Amino acid sequence: MRPNNKNQPEVDPNAPVRVRIPKGKEIIGILAQRVGGSRMLISCMDGKTRNCKVPGRLRRGMWLREGDVVIIEPWEFDDDKGHVMYKYTKTQVEKLKQKGMIQTSEEEF
Repeated sequence: MRPNNKNQPEVDPNAPVRVRIPKGKEIIGILAQRVGGSRMLISCMDGKTRNCKVPGRLRRGMWLREGDVVIIEPWEFDDDKGHVMYKYTKTQVEKLKQKGMIQTSEEEF
């Protein structure tokens, strides 16, 4: 397999994939809708839809679109809001599906 760019290393499709698992209060969610002002509605795996934002320290490095799978941390004082802490790649999402950590229909991705 050839790399797309000179700076990118070759990727082995059979290589093991490391996946970050939510710790403590963190929850896996799927970005449902962007609502403007750096806010977005995220459908969480616990059945709630939360209004979340990306904290300032992560804002420049994390670009999100509808359908992205993320880890959010709900606010302590308001469970309907939260911060987006991590964005999964496509291969990590496939690994989460294999482990059964994401319950979703096939047409979402």
